[in-house]
Amino acid sequence: MKKIYSLLAMMTLIAVLSACSNDEVTPEERMDEFVDHWNEQDFKAMYDMASSESKEAYPTEEFVDRYEKIYNDLNVENLNVSYEKPEEGEENSQEDETAKFPVSVEMDTVGGPISFEYDATLNKTEDDEGETDWVVNWDPGYIFPQLKDGGEISFQTESPERGEIFDRNENGLAVNEEIYEIGVVPGEFGEDAEETKEKIAYLLSMDVDTINAALEAEWVQDDSFVPLKKVPKTNEEQLDALFELGPVLSQTTTGRVYPYGEAASHLVGYIGSVTAEEIEEADPGEYSNSDIIGKRGLELLFEDRLKGEPGVTIAVTKDGEEDQVLTQTEVKNGEDITVTIDADIQESIYNSYEDQSGTAAVVQPKTGETLALVSAPGFDPNELAYGISQSRLEELQDDEQHPLQNRFSATFAPGSSIKPITAAIGLEAGAIDPNEAIEINGLKWQKDESWGDYRVTRVSEGSPVDLTDALVRSDNIYFAKQALEIGSDNLIDGLNQFGVGEDFPYTYPIEASSVSNNGKIDSEAMLADTSYGQGQLEMSALHLAAAYTTLLNNGNMIQPTLEESEEDGQVWKEGVVSEDNISIIRGALRKVVSASNGTAHSAASLDINLSGKTGTAELKKSLDDEDGEENGWFVTYPEDEDMLISMMMENVKDQGGSHIVVDRAVEALEEIK
Repeated sequence: MKKIYSLLAMMTLIAVLSACSNDEVTPEERMDEFVDHWNEQDFKAMYDMASSESKEAYPTEEFVDRYEKIYNDLNVENLNVSYEKPEEGEENSQEDETAKFPVSVEMDTVGGPISFEYDATLNKTEDDEGETDWVVNWDPGYIFPQLKDGGEISFQTESPERGEIFDRNENGLAVNEEIYEIGVVPGEFGEDAEETKEKIAYLLSMDVDTINAALEAEWVQDDSFVPLKKVPKTNEEQLDALFELGPVLSQTTTGRVYPYGEAASHLVGYIGSVTAEEIEEADPGEYSNSDIIGKRGLELLFEDRLKGEPGVTIAVTKDGEEDQVLTQTEVKNGEDITVTIDADIQESIYNSYEDQSGTAAVVQPKTGETLALVSAPGFDPNELAYGISQSRLEELQDDEQHPLQNRFSATFAPGSSIKPITAAIGLEAGAIDPNEAIEINGLKWQKDESWGDYRVTRVSEGSPVDLTDALVRSDNIYFAKQALEIGSDNLIDGLNQFGVGEDFPYTYPIEASSVSNNGKIDSEAMLADTSYGQGQLEMSALHLAAAYTTLLNNGNMIQPTLEESEEDGQVWKEGVVSEDNISIIRGALRKVVSASNGTAHSAASLDINLSGKTGTAELKKSLDDEDGEENGWFVTYPEDEDMLISMMMENVKDQGGSHIVVDRAVEALEEIK
């Protein structure tokens, strides 16, 4: 028994020793671990695997901190570290004191891809208890081989030139031009320094505190030029007033200029310094703290194409030696954008608003090209682009006309300007007989007592009333009666045929038009109101213009375009109105202007023959509200059909309703034509 026991003990000891021997770590295993940490950018774990000699030569700040800083600065992504394992039979021997592995490193950086090969060396170590291990003999060549014998990483960028925005006639809407950097020389302030600072602050829309902060910077001397704000050279009155002040000087630089100012402000937008939030939302490395970015309008819409890409050179620099380039990306200037807008038409329409608020869209009805998108009042994009004081910003925000609100991208009740569309729907459904005249007595009407106190009103008497007369005089009662014949479902389906209730297919984001808040017409009174553009029906000026293009394109509704590169004449809705019904409606729209009792007869004074439809939308808080404000509409086109204008003005109740819109549209057309 003793012999058997001794034999078993001996076998167990051999097995244990063999297991211990088999468990001894190999250099390949240690290299696997080191490479895994490297790919995970766990530089602390990598440092823990370095030899004591490496740690002594390169303390943690020269290893961990430097790795982290370089990788962060270069925005390293898609890091892929691998090494070549020895082939079978060529493994590093456990008896060898060192093991070498060829390492391959690939990465994407802000300057482009970088790849390199480097030999990693592992040293065998033994602790006090005789256990062996393998440690990495590290040096800065592992970061980049060019750093092995010293040197620093240099990171140079070349800013791209922002692309410019042009109208169809190559007029600049947003351009890069020479501008003035306005500044002051501290030593030139006299005894009235505080008064002068207040004048400068006023002229530059700045706060005096901001000026004082700039003057108190550590680098500032009495003869220093202290920059305050950039001002376009076109602001002649502002510049003249500034240059009359003793301490004010200027330097020439390049900046963004918006030649059409307020007239195109909501369309074009402006640029400004990128915010921390915008940097966080963008792709890593896309923006730096000193970059500019489109803030609204076309500047924001086309930001990705306008901004370009910076040129980047990443190199290793050493004193007395030529730079060793690791990677280099050439600068790529931003793309120039050409839109279909006619800046002269844009400016003429905007100027016609004078002190009124509203919106307008002008399209070429055959091609769908957008000739103008106006929101009035506007703002000075040059002012917002180069810094605006908090007090001035609050002044704009508190203005009761809301100059910062973009109205052309929003929807409004179209009022009676929708009646040609309702007429088309009724004719197509067979619910309206264009030759049938309806007896209508008085200025107010309701179907029956179930409507309670609510009544439909019209602005002029006349009976009997047919479709043409109803369009010429804009008879609400006629359309209310016909709406009951059309029915809710048919009216909704018909409006849907004109794109109401679906996303508007346009390059610039335009709010979708809607039949109602829930897409339904829930009562007969609401059905009547919807037929003449009240109720909850809302459309954008551009969508309304697009709806009218069916009358000029054999029943096809043209899809509006904004970029010159877009295909012209795209059909959004095909065959919406038949040719016979188009002829009836067009004949009536001509009489709206030409007939003495037409609601747009004042436009007949123009040398150009116009057709169109007016509309007045009452902004009611309830069905029986009689004190609400009114918005006026006029949708019109000339006989040569080279443009179609959809124009709305707010708060026209005490200014003649839609008549003021007609007069302003005529003013604009006289200048355009």
